[in-house]
Amino acid sequence: MADTPPRTGSPTIHDADLIIIGGGPAGCAAARMAASVGMRSILVEPDRLCRNLYRIPALNNVLGGCTSGPELADSITTELKSTQLCRLELGRRAVELRAADDHVTVTLDTGTRLTAPYAVVATGVGPLQPRDVAWITAPSGLTLPPLWQADADDAEGRTLLVLGGDRPIGTFLRAHPTTETRLLVTYPAADEYKTEEIRDDPRVTLLPVEHLTLHPCEGATVTADAVDWGGRPCAVTADAVYVSIGNAPTAPPGDLSRDGNGYCPPTGQHPRIIVAGDLRSARFQRIMTALGSGSEAALHAYYATRELLP
Repeated sequence: MADTPPRTGSPTIHDADLIIIGGGPAGCAAARMAASVGMRSILVEPDRLCRNLYRIPALNNVLGGCTSGPELADSITTELKSTQLCRLELGRRAVELRAADDHVTVTLDTGTRLTAPYAVVATGVGPLQPRDVAWITAPSGLTLPPLWQADADDAEGRTLLVLGGDRPIGTFLRAHPTTETRLLVTYPAADEYKTEEIRDDPRVTLLPVEHLTLHPCEGATVTADAVDWGGRPCAVTADAVYVSIGNAPTAPPGDLSRDGNGYCPPTGQHPRIIVAGDLRSARFQRIMTALGSGSEAALHAYYATRELLP
């Protein structure tokens, strides 16, 4: 007997009610909230869930009692893996996102195509390198470790040159309150407000610069020439160098609207695409804001499918 073709006007069968791209706090919160209102979701993440939380040794601005990133990450992972309405696609990367009038299509790196009425994009950000900013000149092809990778034992008694004044510096200091190390923090004017939480730490020396030239490493010493905000030259010497320049958004190709810095503001996106977490803006990159925006994104999709949004 031949298969009966679908009747005209019959509802389209999708892979899920919601596709979530990104398995950080925002994506996980979206999946958990979606399940709480009966929505089936597929969460796509190329690594493990909440992978960036595992690099945060100390937390002091997150509710719930977790005092470290790994503790929070383990708790979230346990909850997600027990969420029956969420299908995890770990080790898979979204390589294209397309939005139509009535659905979205997400293509994975395996060639698989997934469809749903809505997609939440919560792919977050990744660390910048010296080559990504105009205020640093560095040897070609140089890739430096972020400060959060510095081992406390290796840092003990040493002087570390830190390029950029981004907030992970404060995380490093809080995580290692007794480590006797000296941080030489060079940063541009745009990072001035970020240094407020570290400027009173006696282990920190702030070096505001207009430009810094990092020389090739020779032996165990790092050297650089800088020009400060007043145009005065100065030489910098340290035992090791790390980056804390900031982050760049990492969004999948396709139908996403980006601003001049590559971020994807929620306003201006296709109605079927909802952006959550750090990908929204450089100004709200916090765990708590990611959790809230992910939850709100799932509720937005829930109410939109029921035509309850204004």
